[in-house]
Amino acid sequence: MILLEERNRILEETFRERFNRTDEPEKLFLTIHDFDGVSYSVETKDSKSVLFFSMSMKCYPELRAYGADHVLYREYGSLFQQTPEPGFEVTLRIDETQLGGVDKEALIKKLALLKRNALAAPFEAAFQAQSEGQQTNIMTVNYREREAIYIMGFPDRVTVIFSTQFKEETDQIFGKVFLQEFVDARRQPAIQNAPQVLYSPREPPLELRGLRLSDAENVGYVTFVLFPRHFTPGPIREETISRIQLFRDYLHYHIKASKAYMHSRMRARVESFLKVLNRAKPEKPDDQKEKKTFG
Repeated sequence: MILLEERNRILEETFRERFNRTDEPEKLFLTIHDFDGVSYSVETKDSKSVLFFSMSMKCYPELRAYGADHVLYREYGSLFQQTPEPGFEVTLRIDETQLGGVDKEALIKKLALLKRNALAAPFEAAFQAQSEGQQTNIMTVNYREREAIYIMGFPDRVTVIFSTQFKEETDQIFGKVFLQEFVDARRQPAIQNAPQVLYSPREPPLELRGLRLSDAENVGYVTFVLFPRHFTPGPIREETISRIQLFRDYLHYHIKASKAYMHSRMRARVESFLKVLNRAKPEKPDDQKEKKTFG
């Protein structure tokens, strides 16, 4: 199975082409859509050399309460605008004339991680609370309609719970198989250090029982239990945040891929059966064959 990229590839290619051009800058107006209903806008206004890079994210007010503004200011510095463009929750202002001494490739990759960095705020808050031996309240991120991420920091661990909704009955069956594989995979000796994964169909986990969440047939709850070794400060922590954010997209992507594979196999099997049937057509008996006579 493939792993989805945490960076937006279209944004990355757009900024790379823009920053590495040798001719005069041109006007730009570009709209890009990402997973989970997130959309981006990259445009110029009065000056062709100044880009306004904005992001629309419905759950950003929740992320702001968990420190998203602080995280984005830390990552983007003076590019981060306190007042976003109308219709957006986040705006970065990039003056291309001031990029002379900047590592453009590093900046390009960082810009393509805007959504990831915004979503990192509650995870960083939970990791920080755990390192200080404290417990946090449930941090809820309603990142999709009727789907959410619940993050809780405890003195000995951090718990991340995804609620996911399967719109089709076949998706529910495939999803249950995939999620059970996540639960069973940790029993293998080679990956026993991986985070513990629990799957609860319909009923929310004990940590969420007080929230009165949905217990419909097509709803499932996936719990990841992260221990300090999974979010050691540095590359391990950054990788954990990036990967766990993409869990829902990873799950549903592979459900769709599996359904497409099953359909292709079924079509191939039907074609093989048709060939067998065509070869099995009986020939006409000798007495029904057309007899030719002379004369």
